[in-house]
Amino acid sequence: MNSAIVDPSRLAAVFDRCKQEGRTALVGYLTAGDPDVSTSEELLLALAEQTDILEIGMPFSDPMADGPVIQAASERALEAGTHISDVFELTRKVRDANPELGIVLMGYANVPYAMGFDLFSERAKAAGADGVLIVDIPAEEGHICDAALKEHGLDRIMLLSPTSTDERIQLACDCASGFIYYVSLNGITGADMGDMQSIHEKVKHIKAISDDLPVCVGFGVKTPEQAAQVAEFSDGVVVGSHFVAHITQAENKADIRAALSASAASMRQAVGI
Repeated sequence: MNSAIVDPSRLAAVFDRCKQEGRTALVGYLTAGDPDVSTSEELLLALAEQTDILEIGMPFSDPMADGPVIQAASERALEAGTHISDVFELTRKVRDANPELGIVLMGYANVPYAMGFDLFSERAKAAGADGVLIVDIPAEEGHICDAALKEHGLDRIMLLSPTSTDERIQLACDCASGFIYYVSLNGITGADMGDMQSIHEKVKHIKAISDDLPVCVGFGVKTPEQAAQVAEFSDGVVVGSHFVAHITQAENKADIRAALSASAASMRQAVGI
């Protein structure tokens, strides 16, 4: 039993709603401030219209788990002068426009550590975030952030991978709330997905251990066909690099937004919305 879940959160409500509607949640990712704060606001709002949960990336100079597409997104955001205060403000604007949307801040420990986890958690919650995924804080080191996140009512999203042992799966599930993010491959974001049957079997195994905690699958979902396959056995499909890539594939803000919206709509349809 996952003892970390105490009170129903907005994320729990999202998954309950999807379950009642007989579909899988679509989770979309964009880096805050990419390619600049103004454009980022428009793109985040556009993606929010098509998704159940929006992951807002906190740009960082050394994003070690991310592939070249999201690395470049962080670089563009930082070059544009994006600050953590901009991340909170963008989050607030997305929340104001989307009261029922699940919002997760995703990034690395350096930013909240430098700010102080208590202040970070307070500001994240005030901005409208529901959860936080800090890629480089494993379950064993959760003492540095868990109390602050819990005090401010933020879910802590945990990562698992194809190499996660039963012991690590149990540990992550005991620490997590909101959902488990299953990294479908041994590699970085944007790489090619592995064997779908193997992913299915691992997710089934994690769900047996996680009890009622939803499991979302990401890293490598690039096509509606892949999204549809993953949707058959997961609680959520995470699409990141595929959406971020549109930012460099169009010549102006309007074209970027149109391409992103169309791409998200096709993913939305694929997961059964």
